[in-house]
Amino acid sequence: MATGRRVEHTPDGRYVVIDGRRWRATDPLLPEDVAVQLRSELMSARRAVGQALRAGDAGAERAARGRVQAAKSALGERGTPWWEQSEDERRARWEAGLR
Repeated sequence: MATGRRVEHTPDGRYVVIDGRRWRATDPLLPEDVAVQLRSELMSARRAVGQALRAGDAGAERAARGRVQAAKSALGERGTPWWEQSEDERRARWEAGLR
């Protein structure tokens, strides 16, 4: 991670710990090219949230937050934990996120 923050992983690999806070890790089964695309969409969606907030546009904010949710879910960071899904379910999750 290029933020300069210290990132640790839990022994089971399911979580990362950043600044003392635990977050669900990205699904390690994701191919790197897919992860790159989904992270790009996530960052774009986060920028859109900021733009909507600055503009005071509640509809645009709601839409942008939906994009954030979709990208985070596709990455395996939200929704059903990736370690509780079969490989086929995991693949279907990220393929849906690419659409």
